[in-house]
Amino acid sequence: MPMLEIDNLSVTLDLPAGPLHAVRDVSLSLDRGESLGIVGESGSGKSMSALALMRLLPRRARMGAGAIRFDDVDLGGLDDATFAGDYLGPKLGMIFQEPMTSLNPVYRIGRQLTEASVRGGKLTASAARRRAIELLDRVGIPEPEARMAQYPHQLSGGQRQRVMIAMALMMEPDLLIADEPTTALDVTVQAQIMELLEDLRREMGMGMILITHDLAVVARNVDRVAVMYGGEVVEAGDAARVLHMPRHPYTRALLGAIPRTDGPARKLEAIPGTVPSLYARPEACVFGPRCPQARPECQESVPPVRGDSNHWRRCVLAAAELRATQHAPEAIERARADVEEIALEAKGVTRVFRSRKGPFGPPHEIRAVDDVNLDVKRGEILALVGESGSGKSTLARMLLGLDAPTTGEILLDGTRVSDMAPMDRAGRVQPIFQDPYSSLNPRRTLAEIIARPLALRGEGDARSRRRKACEMMELVRLPDRLLHSYPSQLSGGQRQRVAIARALVTDPRMLVCDEPTSALDVSVQAQILNLLVQLQRDLGLTCLLITHDMAVVHQVATRVAVMLNGRLIEAGPADEVLTNPATDYTKRLLAAAPRFERDDAQTRDLAV
Repeated sequence: MPMLEIDNLSVTLDLPAGPLHAVRDVSLSLDRGESLGIVGESGSGKSMSALALMRLLPRRARMGAGAIRFDDVDLGGLDDATFAGDYLGPKLGMIFQEPMTSLNPVYRIGRQLTEASVRGGKLTASAARRRAIELLDRVGIPEPEARMAQYPHQLSGGQRQRVMIAMALMMEPDLLIADEPTTALDVTVQAQIMELLEDLRREMGMGMILITHDLAVVARNVDRVAVMYGGEVVEAGDAARVLHMPRHPYTRALLGAIPRTDGPARKLEAIPGTVPSLYARPEACVFGPRCPQARPECQESVPPVRGDSNHWRRCVLAAAELRATQHAPEAIERARADVEEIALEAKGVTRVFRSRKGPFGPPHEIRAVDDVNLDVKRGEILALVGESGSGKSTLARMLLGLDAPTTGEILLDGTRVSDMAPMDRAGRVQPIFQDPYSSLNPRRTLAEIIARPLALRGEGDARSRRRKACEMMELVRLPDRLLHSYPSQLSGGQRQRVAIARALVTDPRMLVCDEPTSALDVSVQAQILNLLVQLQRDLGLTCLLITHDMAVVHQVATRVAVMLNGRLIEAGPADEVLTNPATDYTKRLLAAAPRFERDDAQTRDLAV
């Protein structure tokens, strides 16, 4: 008997424009100890389905389901108090996508980790503290005991995500729902976290639902896959079959958008259009308007379910018809940088922070960046890689003029950044930050946020700025219907797209991108990466790209620099660093990177 059974789950949001059918007729099951990956673009209904299971839906949401059973208990028949007391925590745990909005900013990390288990009577205060420190250590938090006394704002984005993971594991739930659990993590910690979740799943017989846009993570860590689009499941089955023999055009398009680490860089297959918001229940194929193989019958009725329990899809196309349209991806050629001209340079840059443990503890120094010499050449994409805490983001803030080095100097176009007027500096270089929620004004609409740099510079009138904002929204695949929405009304991936659109609206000569695609689903990531390569080739755009995704580095970077403990330990052409790394640390980064490589032999075996 399955541990979890969801039968015909539907979620409707009552909005001013009418009822929005966010999730429709979703049926899933999960055995004890089994893992299920739910993939799809932002807005497909993945997170909404998980929130429905956890009873965390927005107030305007209405949920309906034939049944939701957990260990043969109908959860729909439980009152909120019983569900919260008996199921949330000890039976159902969840890791949320955005840790900064899920952690209480005024509570210390230790209190947030131990509060639920102590109040629920599962652990004593001392036992809860010991377990919290142990879990922080297992998820890769350095000095875990000291971190217990810190607040969320004192941790990096990756460290906050690790705290969220530790918090979800405190109660040892029977089912763990992980919504983008590794999005903000570097590759070594990502591998460590997924290995930890896999070990716990085996040790405790814990089931896991992994919601992610990273198909490489899914390929390594789940038993079955469900592909969602437009609020419904369009393909599902055994992970190996779905990922290596996709039978739905949407699944195949997602796989074609994944940057690969094998072979030469290829143009990624970005899916045209956007996921629709359905204010009326669809009476035809929901993917039809974006499908390159759509037929007249696709617009006439909802496609039937084809296949069996091991692998099924909602599509009129036969498998042979889908395979017949496969084609080799187009190779891309990146422009070479002008090696004679340096756009941005760090000379002997060191940044020292002074802190103390507790209000009366002795002061000590933290060298976040230690004697770094780095130059970014005009017209190149330089990838800066390294683990969380290695100093990448601190260095980026100094390069942008948002922080001053303790020693050393930063030069932008040969001029000291500290001597430049803020408006002049902003016209030459623009940032894209890692956490889109904290970098967007929650009280402004998308149109105002994207056009704000133009307004500050006094460029154009209100109409021209609005037109430019619409152009940028189209560029990053944000639909016009979101023009007057606020950041709180968007998904994490949509907020990141807003941040990218805002950075590009002034046509800067250089971008400093801190994990710009980490929160994006693969189809939008493909468009952004293709766009960066195109802008570099056509306009000579210079870009410093901070990322933990080695596939992204392989796809776009002309040169790579590696940081460890605040120091620059390796730098060189991308092809050379990725294929023949000079340091053991770089080798470990490459070995830990998740990969999705198509195994032709496995595909043939599955076909048989």
